[in-house]
Amino acid sequence: MTIFDKIIAGDIPSYKVYEDDDILAFLDISQVTPGHTLVVPKKPVADIFAYDDDLAQKVLIKLPKIARAIKASNDQISGINIQSNNGPSAGQTVLYSHWHLIPRYDHDGLNDKLAPTIDNSSEFSAERYQTIAHAIASQF
Repeated sequence: MTIFDKIIAGDIPSYKVYEDDDILAFLDISQVTPGHTLVVPKKPVADIFAYDDDLAQKVLIKLPKIARAIKASNDQISGINIQSNNGPSAGQTVLYSHWHLIPRYDHDGLNDKLAPTIDNSSEFSAERYQTIAHAIASQF
């Protein structure tokens, strides 16, 4: 049983910001920035790879609604990072699917820490891009 199972069950208190039959959204205890919210499906799944179409629709369609509420909650919020780490190699530390909604503030000093800053484009030719794109596209 993960910490998210315990939060959903009410065994561990949380600062809930949204709840319905399918998801629970609550403040992350770390608060990378004020308003940092976690969104978890109530159906336990380890990561994005375990989502079926029904669960994906129930969870992902709520992200914009929650993001808008976060932004509307503070007129200093100028953007938001939405992040989900999937698998230990991607930095997932709790093996229960969850989405971080991290409000961004002008001059919050986190741009180089949260925004994509790694640029390996010099290592990719048009052919390499196309090969990778085709490999992914062929999976649908």
